[in-house]
Amino acid sequence: MKLAVIKELAENRTLSELKSLEEKLCNGEPVQLEVKGDDEGEQLTHVLAAIDILKRVENENVDLRTAIRAYSERVRNSIS
Repeated sequence: MKLAVIKELAENRTLSELKSLEEKLCNGEPVQLEVKGDDEGEQLTHVLAAIDILKRVENENVDLRTAIRAYSERVRNSIS
């Protein structure tokens, strides 16, 4: 998981674009939009994280930076 890639996706893609990417990656279909990652699993992780962040922005009415920080904090807490 690379936070810079997740941030880039969240800043430059819409929620619907990301959901479409998620569906295609899950079904093994080729994707037209570039998603950085070492393999399809990491690409999917980046897309799912960006979706989570954008949903938080939408549902909790927070800015993108706050949502990214909250996501990374949740990940750190789950690891420790």
